[in-house]
Amino acid sequence: MTTTAQPHKSHFWLIAAVALGTLLNPLNTTMISVAFSRLQDEFQVTYASISWLIATYYVASAVAQPVMGKLGALFGRKKIFMLGLALITVSSMLAPLSPGFGWLMAFRVIQAIGSSALFPSGMGIIRSVITTNQARALSVMSVFSSTSAAFGPSLGGFLIQYSDWQSIFLINFPFILASFVLALKMMPKDAPRKGSAAGALDGLGIVFFTVLIFSWLFFFLSFKSGVNWLLLLLSLVLSVGFYLYEARRKQPFIDVLFLRRNVNVCFVYIQFILVNIVFYSIMFGIPSYLQQVRHYNGQEVGLIMLSISGFGVLITPIVGRWIDRSGSRTPLLVGTLFTVAGTSLLLTLTDTSAPGWIFTCLSVLGISNGFQNLGLQTALYSYVERSETGIASGLFMTSRFMGTILSSSLLGTVFSTQITTSHLHTLILGCVIISVVMLLLSIRMWVKEGGSLRQMQP
Repeated sequence: MTTTAQPHKSHFWLIAAVALGTLLNPLNTTMISVAFSRLQDEFQVTYASISWLIATYYVASAVAQPVMGKLGALFGRKKIFMLGLALITVSSMLAPLSPGFGWLMAFRVIQAIGSSALFPSGMGIIRSVITTNQARALSVMSVFSSTSAAFGPSLGGFLIQYSDWQSIFLINFPFILASFVLALKMMPKDAPRKGSAAGALDGLGIVFFTVLIFSWLFFFLSFKSGVNWLLLLLSLVLSVGFYLYEARRKQPFIDVLFLRRNVNVCFVYIQFILVNIVFYSIMFGIPSYLQQVRHYNGQEVGLIMLSISGFGVLITPIVGRWIDRSGSRTPLLVGTLFTVAGTSLLLTLTDTSAPGWIFTCLSVLGISNGFQNLGLQTALYSYVERSETGIASGLFMTSRFMGTILSSSLLGTVFSTQITTSHLHTLILGCVIISVVMLLLSIRMWVKEGGSLRQMQP
């Protein structure tokens, strides 16, 4: 009895070590949203400048996540996991001392790079150590990575109310310490390194991808003053060039040939990008609106935003059991309908809407979030072979960051000059249109597959 119980106990603490580290990226992504008003006052910057604080974090995460995954495979996953925790520690110590907005942005980039090391390294360790009931461990990680982002504004709201924006960085230390101690004790030692890093890291591909992301980011931000056709042309040329370059690489930064071979997987990624545009536009846009237009304090905003995280946590286990029984098609379609309903309800908000009604509207979106993340992840794995799980998972996270980058562009464009109820309606209308596109993609999956999706095996 003792010999079988011990591995399960060690597995629990190993998952806890990875989970406590992994939640730092999505948590820090959204926790700062409630501090935007304070940061604007502190550093005397516009909301357009604040959008760069969001965008640079996303770009750094999108680039660093696959890079750190490859570094973990080359030099040892435990080493890279610990390096990630060290970078978060340094950035969380220095960010509260930022003498200017540029410094704060730089420390946030370091934080993004450090937190991006934790997910690929941690997941790689879990998959190598836990060989039975692996799907259960992966689902736990999925809950931590998705719901922690939803809890960010609520936690940030309470911190801002009883402290100041610096506390949003200092709150990381309990998570860092707990993850460090558990990782040190529970993670196995790295195996001796084989081969060299030469040729394994696609350096030019990384630079190419970064320039490509910034090119599209600048293009979308240009919408506030009209469409910049030159930037659009440049972005399209860079996209084609990036595809052609990566298609010829033996070890590409982004496996574009995998995408070409798996059209259905591409549709899953597109839908996940759209999900994150809506989700993060709401997670950043609503707190700023509630503070600057409705003049709610941090605690009140945190309580209202708890509707998204709370209902997301409640609904996720129910959706998980539903998906286990019938596959992801129907739950995903239902979740998309909730997204359309939730964004449409937000169009009813006025300058005098009661907090209870705002909470109700956001609750519908919280329910949809519980469906979307788990449903799309399960649909993804149903389309790929086991040997392709690593590639598919990495690109799934990249598509998440692509969505968050686009959400920052949307926010920067709509709220560039000021935040009003009218501006909020413009933002929400964009989210409604995106939600309808998501619905069409869900219907496509329903019609095309007709129940033929393979269930992911544990």
